[in-house]
Amino acid sequence: MNTIALRLLKTVVLLLAGLFGLFVFAGNLMDYNSNYEFVLHVLSMDTTFEGNALMWRAIESPILYTIAYWGLIIAEGTFSLLAFIGVYHMLKNIRATGRQFNQAKSFGFYAFMLGFAIWYLGFIVIGSEWFAMWQSQIWNGKETAMDITIVWIGFAILLALKDEDLDT
Repeated sequence: MNTIALRLLKTVVLLLAGLFGLFVFAGNLMDYNSNYEFVLHVLSMDTTFEGNALMWRAIESPILYTIAYWGLIIAEGTFSLLAFIGVYHMLKNIRATGRQFNQAKSFGFYAFMLGFAIWYLGFIVIGSEWFAMWQSQIWNGKETAMDITIVWIGFAILLALKDEDLDT
C-alpha cells in the first residue's frame, strides 16, 4: 500500500470538508437574510402541518432567531477553521512516523465532531424532530443535512484509519 497516497487522500478529504464549511459560512454571511428566514421559519414552526400538536415548542422571538442563527454561523466557521488547521498539521507531518501523523489528525476529528453537532444534532435532531421541520414543504433541510452527515461519517472513518510508519 502506498502510505503517502493514503495520507494525502485523508488530507484532501479534510480540505474538502473545510472548503464546504467555508462556503456554507460565507454563504450565510453573504446571503444573510435568506438563511435567516430559514432559521426563523424552522424555529417558529409556521410552515408545519395545520393543527400540529407540537406548536408549544415554537419560538416566536426575533432575538432568539438571531442568537440561533449567529450560533450556527459561528459553529460553521469554527468547523472550517478546525478542518484547515487539521490539513496544515497533516501536511506538515505527511512524511513523519505513523504515530506523529495519527496525532496530526486531531483537529480533523474535532472538525467532524463539530460537523456532526451542526448537521446531525442541529438540523436533524433539533430542527427536524424538535421543531418538526420535516413537516414543512418549503423550509425543510432534513434530507440535505442527512446527506452531509453521511459524507462526514465516511470522511471521519477514513481519517480514523490508523497510519503506519512509511515503508523504507
